[in-house]
Amino acid sequence: MFEEIKSLLVEEMSIDESEIKEDAEFINDLGFNSLEIADLVALCEDKYEIDLDEDKIREITTVGDFIKYLESLVG
Repeated sequence: MFEEIKSLLVEEMSIDESEIKEDAEFINDLGFNSLEIADLVALCEDKYEIDLDEDKIREITTVGDFIKYLESLVG
């Protein structure tokens, strides 16, 4: 799933591929703001046909944590 999310970040969010690592923090390393996080959540909800918990999303700081959360929902 890492490669899928990496592609999504590059293609849809215009993030430099070299910056995307599992330990990269969305805000501190990738420069995301709250609107961009909301956009990412919406993209993933559409792509995987799931609903993400807003409270859980607020706790997530890294790409790896986000992927683990998605994997727990997608199976």
